[in-house]
Amino acid sequence: MNHLPIKIDKDYTNRQISIISEFNAPKDKIWNAFTNPEITDKWWAPKPYQAITKKANFKDGGQWLYYMLSPEGEKHWCFAEFKNIRPMESYEASDAFCDENGKVNTDFPRMNWTNSFHEENGITKVTNEIIFSQEEDMKQILEMGFEEGYSAGLNQLNDLLNQ
Repeated sequence: MNHLPIKIDKDYTNRQISIISEFNAPKDKIWNAFTNPEITDKWWAPKPYQAITKKANFKDGGQWLYYMLSPEGEKHWCFAEFKNIRPMESYEASDAFCDENGKVNTDFPRMNWTNSFHEENGITKVTNEIIFSQEEDMKQILEMGFEEGYSAGLNQLNDLLNQ
């Protein structure tokens, strides 16, 4: 496994996490890895979890409903709603934990993502800007292992690209 260089900045004052990762792959391949659930399911959940999509519709106002399956068979449901899609450039998503029907679990914070993609000389840089409503929400997500889990997922994507 090659570890992907990942830069993570946490700005508690502005309730924002910024993540920059670079892949040795063309932008269309990375865009598809983020927007096509058949590919996303292969890398999104940190091992030993698996991501399994129940439904996905990548368009403005579209939704992605999926769960992370634990090795013990527990399902952790999540939901994302997409907006401001600029194909091959960027999109925004608001995500949350939920039940199997997509009803948001208010015990956990929502995350508002802006994902941008830029290619130069065959290297694609992905920038994730995640904004939280409150500083406490950001702290809760980080305490739940977001940084380690998302970094593991990005490394799994890198491994997938190198197969």
